[in-house]
Amino acid sequence: MLLHVEHLTKRYGHLAALSEVSFSIHRGEILGLIGPNGSGKTTLFECLGGVLPADGGAIFRPRNGANGRTQALTQAERTATVFYLPDGIAPWPAETVRWALDFTEGFFGGALAADDARPPSADVVSRFELEPLLDSRIGTLSKGQRKRALLAIGLLTPQPILLADEPFDGLDLRQTREVAQTLRHYAAAGRTMLLSIHQIADAARVCDRFVLLSGGRTRGEGTLDELSRLAAARGAGNTTNLEEIFLALT
Repeated sequence: MLLHVEHLTKRYGHLAALSEVSFSIHRGEILGLIGPNGSGKTTLFECLGGVLPADGGAIFRPRNGANGRTQALTQAERTATVFYLPDGIAPWPAETVRWALDFTEGFFGGALAADDARPPSADVVSRFELEPLLDSRIGTLSKGQRKRALLAIGLLTPQPILLADEPFDGLDLRQTREVAQTLRHYAAAGRTMLLSIHQIADAARVCDRFVLLSGGRTRGEGTLDELSRLAAARGAGNTTNLEEIFLALT
């Protein structure tokens, strides 16, 4: 286990956007955060990424030599562990994609560990098919083009966990499958990813495990088989269809 989120809570007055959300993140996995609009996915990401302060709960990670005990992350440790890539942003709109990639790689270059799984910029350019876009200004990119460029930027950061909010939004079917294959490639190389995904079919193709979120609460966590057994135990019958499982558990 790389991190454990325990009883994370966020309130806006009397409204509980998140209510004691708990789940674990394992090293080198793609974990899918699945839920409808309004379920609390973005709020959870903003709390995990340090953009919003949580009102309760904490983020823990195992400590070597501590008899298996965990300790809450400090803010500095969270910054060094998690990089949050929001949805719908266009950073440096007047700069080119080439400039953004070079800047990211140069900015973080001195902070890399010897076993860092971060890819070099040439690799992300190739895998995300960014060569034709390198001299385009970020503010002129289409939604799908910008999404691929931002994922490339995110993968150049050194933090071991990448949080990506709606990584497939704006992509067509072919692009979605190609981006999913690229993310799987980097996960296999050791990068850990938590992806917030609205389209359940997309999540089923790319993720190793899933966290089901509804109404600001965790409704299930595990692999497809584990969630299938949980749904069957609740009377949903035997199914490996993630959409049916989600409906049964939420």
